[in-house]
Amino acid sequence: MADPEAPEGTPRADPVRRARSTVEQALREAELEWESPAEGTYVVTLPGTRKLSTTCSLAVGRHSLSVNAFVVRCPDENHAAVHRWLLERNTRLYGVSYALDKLGDVYLAGRLPLAAVTAEEVDRLLGVVLENADGSFNTLLEMGFASAIRREYEWRTSRGESTRNLDAFTHLTGGTPGGGGKRA
Repeated sequence: MADPEAPEGTPRADPVRRARSTVEQALREAELEWESPAEGTYVVTLPGTRKLSTTCSLAVGRHSLSVNAFVVRCPDENHAAVHRWLLERNTRLYGVSYALDKLGDVYLAGRLPLAAVTAEEVDRLLGVVLENADGSFNTLLEMGFASAIRREYEWRTSRGESTRNLDAFTHLTGGTPGGGGKRA
């Protein structure tokens, strides 16, 4: 079978080598921070707005490209609602799904066949990871960590410390955005 990316009359390029090259090209073009701790393995830092960054690993195997990204640790509370929300979101995701590890921590995980690995697909997959790790972060915190957010807010305000990074949760804390730890 001819390789559509190989010039006419040349032997089929090694699909693993081609996929590695394609992933590296996509990461360079996206101007992302990344490293390769082992051949065919890439650790990518995706910058966020709600979550400061999302670390995503890409691994080129013999037959597929796998992607894994940590989203949030195991919720402290409201497990059933969090898990239901994740499962409902899975029906709308492309290339990845929410998954839990044995500790209950939430990840995004996916796999593409090597034949589907193009720079555009890698970019699309990283975009989906970013949108669903960063974009859902505050919702997951609200659902699974509301009590901890309230305790953190109370602790900070009692010490006069900034609560700026809790501004997204003022509806849970009763505080005011930009309150800086000062009570009204």
